[in-house]
Amino acid sequence: MRELSFAELDTERTELLPTRETLTYGNTNFANVVASNSSMALNAASLWASATSTASQAIYVSQS
Repeated sequence: MRELSFAELDTERTELLPTRETLTYGNTNFANVVASNSSMALNAASLWASATSTASQAIYVSQS
């Protein structure tokens, strides 16, 4: 990646984006996300054995 000179930067153009209200359709906004992960381990009736498991994750997003 090379550096731009001041002359090259002067030739660049920018333009403004429309307002947020213009970009939405009917001014609607919705989001509903639910995620859940879990883990469980059991080691029973085994001599001198052990099992351990701990994991949980939850994501809840609600927007109106």
